Amino acid sequence: MSGFRIPRRDLLVAAAALALPLPSYAQSRTRDSALISRLVSRADVQAAFAAIVAGEPRDLRDLVELTEIPAPPFGEEARARRFSQMLREAGLSDVTTDEVGNVIGRRRGRGRGPTLALIAHLDTVFPAETDVRVRIEGDIYRAPGIGDNSRGLVFLLALARAMEAASLRTRGDLLFVGSVGEEGLGDLRGVKHLFRDGGPRIDAALVIDGGPPGRIVNVAVGSIRYRVVVTGPGGHSWSAFGMANPHHAMGRIIARFVEAAAPLTNANGPKATYNVGRIGGGTSVNSIPFESWMEVDMRSAASDALGALDDALRTAAAAGLAEENDARQDGPALQLELRRVGLRPAGALGVDAPLIQTTIAAMAHLGVTPEFEEASTDANVPISLGLPAITISRGGESGESHAPEEWWRNVDSHVAPQIGLLVALAATGG
Repeated sequence: MSGFRIPRRDLLVAAAALALPLPSYAQSRTRDSALISRLVSRADVQAAFAAIVAGEPRDLRDLVELTEIPAPPFGEEARARRFSQMLREAGLSDVTTDEVGNVIGRRRGRGRGPTLALIAHLDTVFPAETDVRVRIEGDIYRAPGIGDNSRGLVFLLALARAMEAASLRTRGDLLFVGSVGEEGLGDLRGVKHLFRDGGPRIDAALVIDGGPPGRIVNVAVGSIRYRVVVTGPGGHSWSAFGMANPHHAMGRIIARFVEAAAPLTNANGPKATYNVGRIGGGTSVNSIPFESWMEVDMRSAASDALGALDDALRTAAAAGLAEENDARQDGPALQLELRRVGLRPAGALGVDAPLIQTTIAAMAHLGVTPEFEEASTDANVPISLGLPAITISRGGESGESHAPEEWWRNVDSHVAPQIGLLVALAATGG
């Protein structure tokens, strides 16, 4: 991820982002409402709205097809190839795949306008061997990853087709991006590359992911993830008894970390969380393991809180290891490796930002009430770099995300792309 910068400055927390007493707020809302009204009154915009509704049968076919192409962590290539073809079929002639696997379709504007990136992630949380065949049960479509985020990709296709059908043109360019590495240990590698130094010009970003129609994620929850590994020579549980035990050391580390982290997460202030998600190592019940490992996730929208948890883990790891080594009766000392496997930057975009005000106005016109949230999405990266970026809903209803029984239902699914269309036109000078 060379060239990707994570600012060191303190970042806004959720409460501050959602409660800015700005005197210009009402004026901005009036101005943006008028802008959206002007857009909606245009014949070409109405034609695009109609094309979104008319295209729903094709959207459903695309949803099934994309979902049934496995896209496991670090294995998005097959889905990326098909999505690239679909973007071309949707009318985008300039479609490329970058060095890390992001699919980027450029819809060129007339010039002299800002560039907006519309981003939905290609990957799922499910391993390659997962059965991803779609089961249709009445109006419910059920399969791993069908909502998160096959539907987001379909949103992009629906928007591109509608704009092409209505011959809509913007001043600035639109980038339709299928990103890699949004989930889990992918660590946002796709958008980190997209927003790298020397990457394509992007002035704002609209990320498409889950949630109800009015969802606006403007607070980016950052995270730090570690794989903690303790190693030693191992041995027989009877004959080698007294040697330092990596599992025992890991137990001491976890206990110390939980004790130190609890007051940091229970204190008044921005929300912060921690979780030991995976543990492993060892060969048999009667063997001293030669290795013990765990994976730890720490999250907050405030960089200070995240840094405090990071310090607590490092201190606990050193102390727990030392305690086990001091207690050994024989053999060499254990070794510790703290390997960072994830770093998602935190940040926030204030509700007075033009991108948010435009989105609120677009939602209001379509009868949708905005619901502000904080989350970890592809928008984390542009927000942390000071760019206007939010995440909005992919449309429809969904549930059991990240579970084998994940489902999506086609309920008013045209509304989300229509919101996206209005925001895209406003943001690029349509």
